[in-house]
Amino acid sequence: MNKLPEEFLKKMHILLGEEEYQEFLNSYEAPRKFGLRVNTSKISVEDFKRLAPFNLTPIPWCDNGFYYEEKDQPSRHPFYYAGLYYLQEPSAMAPAAILPIEPGMRVLDLCAAPGGKATELGAKLLGEGLLAANDISASRVKALLKNVEVFGISNSFLMNETPAHIAEQFPEFFDRILVDAPCSGEGMFRKDADVAKAWTPDKPEACAKAQKEIILQAAKMLKPGGIMLYSTCTFAPEEDEQVIRFLLETCPEFQLLPIGEDRPGLFSNGHPEWAKDEAGTEREELALCARIWPHRQPGEGHFLALLQKGEAEDVAETKEKNEISQESAGGRKGGRGKAGKGGNKPIGGKITKAQQAILDEFFQDVTMPMDKSRIEVRKDQAYYVPEGTAGCTGLTFLRNGLYLGELKKDRFEPSQSFAMALKKKEYASSINFSWTDERVFRYLRGETVSVDDLPAGRSKGWQLVCVNGYPLGWAKLTGGLLKNKYLASWRMKL
Repeated sequence: MNKLPEEFLKKMHILLGEEEYQEFLNSYEAPRKFGLRVNTSKISVEDFKRLAPFNLTPIPWCDNGFYYEEKDQPSRHPFYYAGLYYLQEPSAMAPAAILPIEPGMRVLDLCAAPGGKATELGAKLLGEGLLAANDISASRVKALLKNVEVFGISNSFLMNETPAHIAEQFPEFFDRILVDAPCSGEGMFRKDADVAKAWTPDKPEACAKAQKEIILQAAKMLKPGGIMLYSTCTFAPEEDEQVIRFLLETCPEFQLLPIGEDRPGLFSNGHPEWAKDEAGTEREELALCARIWPHRQPGEGHFLALLQKGEAEDVAETKEKNEISQESAGGRKGGRGKAGKGGNKPIGGKITKAQQAILDEFFQDVTMPMDKSRIEVRKDQAYYVPEGTAGCTGLTFLRNGLYLGELKKDRFEPSQSFAMALKKKEYASSINFSWTDERVFRYLRGETVSVDDLPAGRSKGWQLVCVNGYPLGWAKLTGGLLKNKYLASWRMKL
């Protein structure tokens, strides 16, 4: 067991009482639990269970989540590179599992990196509507971009902004918002010894100050009738029940919703007594919050609160901004961009006749459902932007929509992210490996491989390379050899 901070242990002893504290302490002696979450936008849970060679046990609070055994090594499996699942701490699956999402909604993950929750929200949207995901850290948002691309999410808008700046652009815009707030990380102590070493007694209060600002900005962006889920991976009441009490008192149009009614026995209730005001009064509705405790459920721990926004009597009517600016539509090959001013002008300008001819030639082999009017070309980079992306300006972003590829003189080079968004049947020619074929590992390492024994739609040219029918990337076929086009930065290490 990692050495736990003494002040943290004293605090938990007071909060839990003698008997439960001992159970909590004993849980740190148990082995860690490892989890994977199936990407249901690519494969059904039942199909995955039949296909995956892992030792899987269902995670009760996530219908598409499973515990696996450390010996399975799923991060080394080709299915991981095909985006069929995300490796995630089991407790951390709960927020995105609980937030109700339907295709076509506008959804915001406000503190999204590295993308564990955002990828699940995007999978639930099935390519319809909008997934906006943000992180204030420029380095972490790059990991978010990769995970969104591996999952094949085509309708994302990835930002690197402050919540306040986003709120200026999106008043009462989103149907659903997830705030998995930066926190003191007390639920990560067993997983990461460095988090425990960095903890100090005053850290929860400092985090709570930032969390209150974040949740207020999120409240501004949620539509009346919309639902927000607030979560942390910490046990500190200052960052949990007390933040929710602050929101309810500051924004009385919000009310808590019950969690886990259809998951009997899974969640222990929140603790109203942990959020008393100065007069010592409780807010009984805080019992509707939920906690995953490491000594009660197999996971590292999480706090969750599900809230719905009603009409605020004292808030003036706000004209809803229905569209994100096409000038927000940027980021070249994962680079950063800034949305500029100028109303609804597309920042890429018109697609030239020459560019259109090149795109038409390539896309005659693509049957993926697409609204071709939403394809934009900016500096020879082609993007498929989410529907209705016009209307706001000034945001720093990494990517808007799906990066399709690059136009080069007289040809089109499709991108890795485009391959991941396709289904095998949606491209005219493919090479399909079994995951047991050693050539699939050679492909993932960037090697040229011989495939003259495998069928393809045509004898040369672009091929969508797949494993058991699920795309991995691109290659060019010539003379029975695959010239590898797998993205260098994604390649499997030896």
